[in-house]
Amino acid sequence: MIAEFISVGTEILLGNIVNTNANYLAVKCAELGISNFYQVSVGDNEDRLSQTLNMALSRSDIVILTGGLGPTKDDLTKEVTAKVLQRNLIEDARSKERIMKYFKDRKFDAIPENNWKQALIIEGSLVIDNHNGTAPGLIVKTDESNDVVSHMNPYNNKVIILLPGPPNELIPMFESDIIPFLRKLQPGILYSEMVKICGIGESKAEIMVQDLIEQQTNPTIATYAKNGEVHIRITAAADSEENGKLLVKPLVDELKRRFTTAIYTTDESENLEDVVVSMLAKHHIRLTTAESCTGGLIAGRIVNVPGASAVLGEGFITYSNEAKQKYLKVSAQTLMKYGAVSKETAAEMAQGAASVSESNASLAVTGIAGPDGGTEEKPVGLVYIGCTVNGKIRVKECRLKGNRQKIRDLTVIYALDLLRNAIMEEYGI
Repeated sequence: MIAEFISVGTEILLGNIVNTNANYLAVKCAELGISNFYQVSVGDNEDRLSQTLNMALSRSDIVILTGGLGPTKDDLTKEVTAKVLQRNLIEDARSKERIMKYFKDRKFDAIPENNWKQALIIEGSLVIDNHNGTAPGLIVKTDESNDVVSHMNPYNNKVIILLPGPPNELIPMFESDIIPFLRKLQPGILYSEMVKICGIGESKAEIMVQDLIEQQTNPTIATYAKNGEVHIRITAAADSEENGKLLVKPLVDELKRRFTTAIYTTDESENLEDVVVSMLAKHHIRLTTAESCTGGLIAGRIVNVPGASAVLGEGFITYSNEAKQKYLKVSAQTLMKYGAVSKETAAEMAQGAASVSESNASLAVTGIAGPDGGTEEKPVGLVYIGCTVNGKIRVKECRLKGNRQKIRDLTVIYALDLLRNAIMEEYGI
C-alpha cells in the first residue's frame, strides 16, 4: 500500500513552524510496511488544496492530511475533502458534546461560536476523538458501497485520514487509533526491531553489515545515521508477531556478535541517556557533571529521564578558568601549562567534581565548540571528556566536525557513551 502525506498550513510554507508531523508519519508508516512516495505541503487555499488532494487520491491508496481542522475560516481541510468526495458536512452530536465539555472543564464563560465548526464531520466518516484538543480526527473510506453515502464518488477503494496539526494532538491520536486501523489494512504483519549503536561511524557500520544487506530477502536490514549514533532496523514480513520475532532474532544475534558493546540497546523506545541512567541506578552510582563547552547539556539530557534524581547529585557549569579552579579545584599550574582544553584539565575536572561532591562517578567536558577560538594546534571541534567511576579516571579526546551546536550535541553523546563504557568495564558487563 502507498500512503501520501499532505501537510496543510501557510505557516509551514512561510517557515514559521517546522513540519515535524511528516517526519513522524514517515517513520510510523515505514514501521507498518506502508510505502510513502510523496509528501506535500500546501497553504490554506481552497483551490490549491483541492488540486493537491485530487492528485494524491489519483496515485496513492491512503492520504493523510494534517492541519486545517481548527475553528477559523482559513481551516479548510475538512470542507475541501468533503467537496472533493462530493459529500456533505453533518453535525456530529458526540463531537459537539466533547467540545462543550472541553470548554466547561476549563471554566470558559462562553464557547466561541466558530468552535462549533469543529463538530461538523464528513458524512460516512469514522470519528476519532481528540483527547488533547477540540478538533476530532476523521477516517473516510471512499468505497461507494458505503450505504451511508448516497452521492456519486469520484474515487474508489481509497482511505483519507484527517488529523489535527498540533503534534501533541496528532501523535496520541495516531498511536491510539490510526495505527490499529492501518494494521488491519495490511495483509499479514511487519515485525521489526531496532539495534542502536554508539561509538562507530555510519560508514564503518555500513561496511560491517554490507554482506548482510547484500544477502537480505526477508528480513531486511536498513541503517540510519543519527547524530553520533547509527541505528539498524531489522524488519520481517510474517503472518504473526511470533513468527516475525523468529525471523528477526538470528540477524539481531549476528549484529550483537559483530558490534558487541557498541550496541547500547535493542529497545526502540530507549535513548542513550535512558540506558546510562538505568546503569547508574542498577549499580547505585551517584553522578556529578562538570561542563565547560556543553554548558549543562549533559545534565539536561540525564534530567530528561524519569528517576534521574536518584542518580544525579550535582552539576557544575565551569566555563571560565576561574570557575574550574574555584569549584573543581583544577590547579592553576595545569591550566597554565596545558590550557583549559587539554586531557590534563579534563582529568582534573572529573577528579574535582567527584571529590567536592563526594560522588562515585563524574563526567567532565572541556573543548572548543567554535566558531572562533581554534588554533592550528587546538582546532575548533577539539574536545576532551573526563570520566571517573569508583576513582578510576578515563579521558577521551574527540576531534569533531560541524557547527557550534553540532559539536556540543556530539560531545554530549560521546560523553554519555564514555560513561556507559566505563561502567561496563568497572562492573564486568
